[in-house]
Amino acid sequence: MRTLDGRYRLEQRIGIGGMSEVWRAHDAVLDRAVAVKLISPGQEGQDASVERIRAEARSAARLVHPNVASVHDFGTCAALPGREVPYLVMELAEGETLAEHLRAGPLDWRIAVRVCAEVSAALAAAHAHGIVHRDVKPANVILTPAGVKVLDFGIATPAGTPDPMPDGMLVGTPAYLAPEQLDRAPATPAADMYALGVLLYYCLVGELPYQAGTMTQLIGARRRQPPRPLPAVDGLPAEVAELCERCLADDPAARPSSLMAALVLAEAVDARVYVPMRLPTPPRPRRAAISPWTERAAAEATEVAAAADLSGRAG
Repeated sequence: MRTLDGRYRLEQRIGIGGMSEVWRAHDAVLDRAVAVKLISPGQEGQDASVERIRAEARSAARLVHPNVASVHDFGTCAALPGREVPYLVMELAEGETLAEHLRAGPLDWRIAVRVCAEVSAALAAAHAHGIVHRDVKPANVILTPAGVKVLDFGIATPAGTPDPMPDGMLVGTPAYLAPEQLDRAPATPAADMYALGVLLYYCLVGELPYQAGTMTQLIGARRRQPPRPLPAVDGLPAEVAELCERCLADDPAARPSSLMAALVLAEAVDARVYVPMRLPTPPRPRRAAISPWTERAAAEATEVAAAADLSGRAG
């Protein structure tokens, strides 16, 4: 079996994509299972590509959150003479992807909302650090016995960074890209929130909010027509349906923040999520109802979260 840097023994390939492959590996130094992601360098040049990925990995490594698959290490390995391939060492999240669960059809609305609450909590932690994920989708969400883990923060980027790669490719999955990303605007937290809206819609309905048979048709439909209204889901709280629609707004400024979305979704299913808290004064132990669309209500909800010592797990 191949070993990277004399430390990470690759054992089994567990995923492959257009620009990367992921291996289950063993960390010989710390004697633990990890995930190793080998990344094909872009076309901007070997050194520039490695440095770009290193910088992205360094940003992602700052995230410590129960719903984020952590980045542990970065390195390069020789693929061919004179060609180094960068790799990331990440937390190995044991479980099935949300994409695998959705093959059987839409989720029960309570499960869908709880999953998306934890995804939004992970995004809130990233956004608090000025990091945008850029590729929120079912394949990057693992459902583990302990809760949701969001993957691929190793290709996250600082907010405001231009989204296209140096070779002209867009970062992300077309079905989940916000309208401004299709126009190659810089990455922002609002783009992640659009993807969350698509994810929530898909979990609730079992299909995308656009009608298209091919990827070209999908991108064309996205440019020509608004998303389909969310169909009625028996028992779904009105505030969840409204949040989904707001996430899918064309105007980035009209979309809710990841913090607000996490709190609204968690409240709808009486769950607890771990969210970043930046309060001007120490939190007071009191209880308050969450009203989704006002900054005052969001601040009060954050105080409640702090007072309750939310741990990221269901209540």
